[in-house]
Amino acid sequence: MGDFIRTWVSGGGIPVILVLMAINACGIPIPSEVVMPVAGIFAAAGHLNVVGVVIAGAAGNLVGSLIAYTLSRRFGRPLLLGPGRRVGISASHLDLADHWFARFGYPAVFFGRFLPVVTTYISFPAGLAKVHPAPFVVLTFAGALVWCSALTALGYGVGANYTRVSGPISKVAIGIAVLVVLGLAAWYLRGRRRRGASTD
Repeated sequence: MGDFIRTWVSGGGIPVILVLMAINACGIPIPSEVVMPVAGIFAAAGHLNVVGVVIAGAAGNLVGSLIAYTLSRRFGRPLLLGPGRRVGISASHLDLADHWFARFGYPAVFFGRFLPVVTTYISFPAGLAKVHPAPFVVLTFAGALVWCSALTALGYGVGANYTRVSGPISKVAIGIAVLVVLGLAAWYLRGRRRRGASTD
């Protein structure tokens, strides 16, 4: 996925960033956590305008969020869990976003932009709840602007200091990978023990 995003961003620039972020906000899992830092790295190298990157990311998020909001408002869960499954939307994703929205209401539209998974799907429960479009647009764009700015700044910082930070980052990445593997192994073994206990 990272190689795919780097290729597209390097070849298409600002318009591709807008399109990728719109696709992400529609519920298709192209992670903003990769798109925007990669764009920030290219901006640090002088290939893209950093302000343009942030605006394109936020605008793309708004466009995709409006599409998701409109579809869910008009057609509801039957569309999302029918044809929507083909593009990666699942009941667990919607349940997570529903829980977040039910707990926090309108602020969830803003703060949900900062949470992995939730940021991709938060527009669906907003549409299902038929929230007013005006605050939805304002809160979505504001949250996306903050999120895109932070991720772009992260990528820009890495790009500007690549030779100095590439070594430590590689070591951290290896450490994280090891922890993830250990965590998955523990989760799998725990699930097996539970299934074994339930059959006894």
